[in-house]
Amino acid sequence: MTIQIALLLSLITVAVVFFSVEWVSSDVVGLGLLLALAITGLVPAKDAFAGFGSDTVLMILGLLIMTTALVKTGVVDLVGRGIMRHAGSRVAPLLLVIMLSVGTLSAFISNTAAAAFFLPVVLGVAAKAKVSPSVLLMPLAFASILSSSVTLISTSTNVVISGLMSDAGLKPMGMFELSPVGLPIAFAGIVYMFFIGRRLIPQRAEPVGLLEQFGVRSYVSEVLVLPDSPLVGKTLADANLGRDLDLSVIRVLREPQGYLLPRRELELKGGDVLLVEGAREDVLKVKDTAGIEIRPDVALSDPDLDTEEATLVEALVVPGSRLIGRTLRGVGFRERYGLQVLGLNRHGRNMLEKLSRTILRIGDVLLVQGRAVSIGTLAEEGLVSVLHSVEEKRINRPRAWRALAIFVAALTVAGFNLVSLPVAVLSGAFLMFVTRCINSVDAYRDVEWRVIILIACMLALGQAMAHTGTADYLAGHLAELTRGFSPQWLLAGFFILTVLLTQPMSNQAAAAVLIPIAIQTAVQLGLNPRAFVMSVAVAASCSYLTPLEPACLMVYGPGRYRFFDFVRVGGPLTLIIFAIAMLMVPKVWPLTGQ
Repeated sequence: MTIQIALLLSLITVAVVFFSVEWVSSDVVGLGLLLALAITGLVPAKDAFAGFGSDTVLMILGLLIMTTALVKTGVVDLVGRGIMRHAGSRVAPLLLVIMLSVGTLSAFISNTAAAAFFLPVVLGVAAKAKVSPSVLLMPLAFASILSSSVTLISTSTNVVISGLMSDAGLKPMGMFELSPVGLPIAFAGIVYMFFIGRRLIPQRAEPVGLLEQFGVRSYVSEVLVLPDSPLVGKTLADANLGRDLDLSVIRVLREPQGYLLPRRELELKGGDVLLVEGAREDVLKVKDTAGIEIRPDVALSDPDLDTEEATLVEALVVPGSRLIGRTLRGVGFRERYGLQVLGLNRHGRNMLEKLSRTILRIGDVLLVQGRAVSIGTLAEEGLVSVLHSVEEKRINRPRAWRALAIFVAALTVAGFNLVSLPVAVLSGAFLMFVTRCINSVDAYRDVEWRVIILIACMLALGQAMAHTGTADYLAGHLAELTRGFSPQWLLAGFFILTVLLTQPMSNQAAAAVLIPIAIQTAVQLGLNPRAFVMSVAVAASCSYLTPLEPACLMVYGPGRYRFFDFVRVGGPLTLIIFAIAMLMVPKVWPLTGQ
């Protein structure tokens, strides 16, 4: 082992740890890894940032722009309305229609985008049908992921793998090359969820209306003790907030001391801020209690909030939101949108910090109060998904059909190899602009730049593994260890290793680590590298064991799931996909062929 190989393996280990613990966002970890590779010389300086101008990154950019156009013009909305109109109110037909719908849609657009669109629709349907949202939300998330191996553009991970294949001298992945394996996986997964998986899902979210669910969900909020409050001078025990308002005081903020433990004998003073926990209805009772006010109400006094224009909603922080990794104060939430966050719920837990200082994450649910127009702006900018039925927006049907025609045409010319996929999708994005299906401001605002940065950075890792000989080194040891074993066992080993890596880290990052090793191992053993690449591609989208996949994170809070729920339901599904992959991959890409 050379010093360069040891250094690269050390950097990969550190990156995997940071990907797993999520101390910082994955794109920042990827950028740090890229800079480390460049500074240490593990990647030549001229190649270090080549990923940002690669075909892979530009292809993903074009796809994201076209996907955004489909959403903005109402194509996705039209499809969703038509499907849900025929779903009925019985659980079984509802479940089947939802899974087939999101599965079909996510075969051609990002599975995260498909899940984000259907989430509020499914919550509305669950309320009308009087069924528990938890019965429908996990199947929704899983169905969006199940289509990841149907087409090349089902997920950005496939596009990344295709780019890595080109770098290694292999023919890029075809538009429907994965379909012979992906379609049986999608079919089997939907059948499993319909007959078995849904029976393993606990019904923790009650089948009640969404507005009633506000009262069920527990929130942390900030309550200010006013200077003339009758509570001033009383101890927490005498204040009896628990008895009078059903609120639990979990911390007391007093300047300049900071946070104080909520001891029974603690005497309250004017200006104290109480962090309280309670149901929505109980938190809102504070408004009618003399001497105390909800902190956001005090900080942003708006005389119009009591008018009919005001509304109260639960808003889910979705993937790609600019709120992720930032605080409400940092984004100027109150000042920019004129809205107040009265409470925060994170995956069924409540946060013990000031709301304005809490760093937001995917899946957080905010209790937001303000004008409906302002809340609509928040949703249109892609910051949140509003978890209640909203008025249907008028759709410009000519523009919607125009956007759909451009999207289908771009995929068709690429599918028939008339032009390369990067040229096709970038041409489609260009046509979306010139035909005014979407403007550049909306397109660039809604692009998931974090994903693009992560992918561009991780492409440099593949170059580093080839440049330093790390891929050859690891492949040689792997080949030596497995010599005498059946190639099928080696294929299974790569599949299992990929599944394990994709649970704590992003699918793209896991693929960037394993693809070079898989290719070199196959070459050294005289096996077909394409078979191993396709096995890794299928396994990289097998993210059912934890709620860390973005689509799963979105349903984690609204469905009131627990971490182990995904193991219980996703475990058998993972085994089914493993069995199908081990059966089909060698048939489609023979292990001993080239």
